[in-house]
Amino acid sequence: MRQPKLIDYILLTVLALIWASAFFNIKIATYSFGPVTIAFLRVFFGAIPVLILCYYKNIKIEAFSKDWYWFAMIGFINLVAPFFLIAYGVKSVQSNLAAILMSTTPLSSTVLGHFYTKNEKFNFIKTFGILIGFSGIIYLFSDNLLIDDNNFLSALLILLGSTCYVIGGVLTLKISKKKNENVTGSILIWAIIILIPLVSFIEQPWNVNPRLDSTISVIYLGLVSTGIAWLLRFRILVKNGLIFQSQVSYLIPIFGTILSYIFLKELITTKVLISLTAVCIGIYFVRKADNKKIV
Repeated sequence: MRQPKLIDYILLTVLALIWASAFFNIKIATYSFGPVTIAFLRVFFGAIPVLILCYYKNIKIEAFSKDWYWFAMIGFINLVAPFFLIAYGVKSVQSNLAAILMSTTPLSSTVLGHFYTKNEKFNFIKTFGILIGFSGIIYLFSDNLLIDDNNFLSALLILLGSTCYVIGGVLTLKISKKKNENVTGSILIWAIIILIPLVSFIEQPWNVNPRLDSTISVIYLGLVSTGIAWLLRFRILVKNGLIFQSQVSYLIPIFGTILSYIFLKELITTKVLISLTAVCIGIYFVRKADNKKIV
């Protein structure tokens, strides 16, 4: 891996902004669309740039190969379930809370990695980071101005969505020898297949007369926050490696909080700022432990 240059840091920041912008766009999409429809449109539009790239680079898509069940399982756990859960939760909570709750993914992945991989065991620094990060989330749930009896379950569902990402990442290790573009294209195809009957029977989106802003947001979520963001992530991984790319975890909740205020004027309380700080500190210590191990 090469030494990061200015362009690499710019691309990392762009990736963080794209992923962070997903949260307020999900909120806008919920004004017109149900959570199943949002999930379907995200994977449908997200598949377009990925499949075009695979065609351009002559990368074979193995969605219906002998490993089809892995692609189907990962497509459900890593795309269908979290996209639905996040959209369902964001309908009742502020999008900046979703950005902070979803930022626990590196912490959750460290916990699961300890139990399901051989080389990702806890040490003192990791344990300290996990405790700090999750303490921030617990503290966030005490903010009665933003989380109350009416939306408490919604906040928990967003956390469950972040856990689905982690489980999907662990399952992806089973097919880690395959090209990233092939894996992403294949799981997107299976996510579309799974969601077509669900969206048809549950929400019938063809009966909806959506607002223009919701339509723009849901297309953006698919093309940019899902499809283009994954391709940009591949580029950063290939050029600079996983450790450099993982720094995006610090930026997403920060940018998500800022963008939600700019575009939706969402409330930022003192507890939100304290929780955000704790989560970022927790991620820092977990990443620091990983950096030391690699060095």
